[in-house]
Formats: sequence, structure tokens, C-alpha cells
Amino acid sequence: MKERILTTMPDRAAGPGRQYEYLVLSVAPGDSVADARQRVREHSEYGRWELERSRLYMGGGRQYWLRRKIMLVERTA
Repeated sequence: MKERILTTMPDRAAGPGRQYEYLVLSVAPGDSVADARQRVREHSEYGRWELERSRLYMGGGRQYWLRRKIMLVERTA
């Protein structure tokens, strides 16, 4: 299973000023669906990712798009 984090992109549906970062999990056709679900569950539980989109491709490959809000913290001193 491959993982890659995409650069931050503004999400137009959420309104102005809200940005998300995206994590794309790619699953090979021979990999177990149960293992893929477990990986998505771990990312969402511990990394605060939420599932935005999942795709099933011809041939059995899968892709899961997860996103989370970017929280900007301002320095106080």
C-alpha cells in the first residue's frame, strides 16, 4: 500500500479561508480490503484524518482520499 501526502489546497465547498491537507492511500489489486480498511481506520483515529473519497478502479485497485484541517497557530511572544 502506498501513501502520499498532497500539498495543501483550499477547499472551496468549506468556505473561504479553510484549507485542508490530503493523504492519498493507494491499494494494489492483490492487497486485502480488510487491511486497507484497517489502515484508513488507523489514520482517521490517530491522525485526525477523515475519509473524503474512495475509488475502485477497473482491475481491483483502490484509492482512498483522506483530509484534515490545517490549524494555523500564531506565535504569542
